[in-house]
Amino acid sequence: MDPESIHTGERVPHGGEPDQQILDFSANTNPNTPAGVSSVYEDALEESRRYPDDEYSAFRAAAAEFVDCEPDQVIPTPGGLAAIRLAMESALEPGETAVLPAPSFGEYAREVHLQGATPEFVAHDELLAVPAERLETHSLAVVCTPNNPTGEAADPDALAAFAARCGDSDTTLLVDEAFLGFTTLPSAATLEAEHVIVARSLTKLFGLPGLRAGFAVASGQNRDALETARRAWSLGTPAARVGAFCLRQDEFVRDTRERVERERERLREHLEGRFDVSPSDAPYLLCAVDDRGGNAERVGDAEAVSPSDADDAVEALVESARAEGVAIRDATTFRGLDSHVRVAIKDRESNDRLLEALGCTRGGGEPSSDVADENGSVSSTDGETRE
Repeated sequence: MDPESIHTGERVPHGGEPDQQILDFSANTNPNTPAGVSSVYEDALEESRRYPDDEYSAFRAAAAEFVDCEPDQVIPTPGGLAAIRLAMESALEPGETAVLPAPSFGEYAREVHLQGATPEFVAHDELLAVPAERLETHSLAVVCTPNNPTGEAADPDALAAFAARCGDSDTTLLVDEAFLGFTTLPSAATLEAEHVIVARSLTKLFGLPGLRAGFAVASGQNRDALETARRAWSLGTPAARVGAFCLRQDEFVRDTRERVERERERLREHLEGRFDVSPSDAPYLLCAVDDRGGNAERVGDAEAVSPSDADDAVEALVESARAEGVAIRDATTFRGLDSHVRVAIKDRESNDRLLEALGCTRGGGEPSSDVADENGSVSSTDGETRE
């Protein structure tokens, strides 16, 4: 990390609502957790009187099975963002440059700046077409799949071709797969290329963002560099134990993917009555807002309203939703967006509350009822489970 850049850097705004009385659609996390998480955590907490086993063998094995790589390629980190920083620290030197998608996760540019490097932004839907001759001038390229906040996942073939060009150009490729677990698409870890580093977050898919568990995947010299550079005891015992447990909950993952796909399309149908909604493979939808709180142009199209009118419309929409007890993400903090909000995909009952708060037609049917099982977990009628 570049010492001078630390003094000129800034924090990046994020979603996440601290008020427990507000229904939070500003953060893209699963509202459910796998049954049994509490007991795993309690057992691990008792063992936290000792330092963690720094080998993390069980965690590495579970993570490797989840993304289809070898256990020794897994680098445990306290969350996906820690994996991103670790990768950038190893790939960038002061004065170098990195290719970043826009709009996308704001922490990429912040982390590049902290290394004393300079970001070059490329439209998120054009990034995979960047030619090798352009990549040759950059030390790092970043792909976010599905992209945050727009929601579209990278085509695996296009990503593989881009990765090959990065290799030819001697450019490290960092693939952020924080939300890929919500899809059935393969991880870039299967590319088995030494210049590719994958960053994964566990806590979004498994509904435990406060636990801070994630990992990087790398091979060859990059793997050795990340393993050497990672902090000792990089995961607390509870995070490592719960993370390994969650990664093996195949039925929970399958049910989550099915629910997200079903509810995302249901929400889209109703939100499009008021907003222009971007296509998404992710557990969130990006909605364009005009000065009347209604439709605006999609990302990449001509602006429908002036920036000042758009700011006022977005602010009014966020405030009106909050007055109804619902938090949504002001997406104007993303580079290049000035008239958008982002909403997460939750369970059916919560999603109906979102539609009501936004003044959209509520989806058909009644919210699913919840019943408690003998372990104290709560299962909904469509097979979801929450602790």
